Amino acid sequence: MNIVQHESPGGKIAEVESDRILITNSEDGLQILVDLYYQDFGKIIIHEKNITPAFFDLKSGIAGEILQKFVNFKVRLVILGDFSKHPGQSIKDFIFESNKGRQVNFSGSLEQALEKFK
Repeated sequence: MNIVQHESPGGKIAEVESDRILITNSEDGLQILVDLYYQDFGKIIIHEKNITPAFFDLKSGIAGEILQKFVNFKVRLVILGDFSKHPGQSIKDFIFESNKGRQVNFSGSLEQALEKFK
């Protein structure tokens, strides 16, 4: 796992990079969150490819468990990737509704992800 640091007017942004799946369950998500939180990152970008595909099946409950932890810690999150490969109207609706807020967003490009943190 590699952390790329970006700067924004509101503080440091951590972009988590890896060529493997880092988050397979809520404990993995919490571990990454806590590690970065205690390094003073209040904004995190995680690539969709580093998250188990089960996250995007909302029936699994993994998305809710992980995202609730980010909300509890008041850490903003952008998940970066191509979400069209995840079928189902419920995940599309979830992404749409999440993108209306500021806490958890989904983005197709790094530039858009960084813009969401402004």
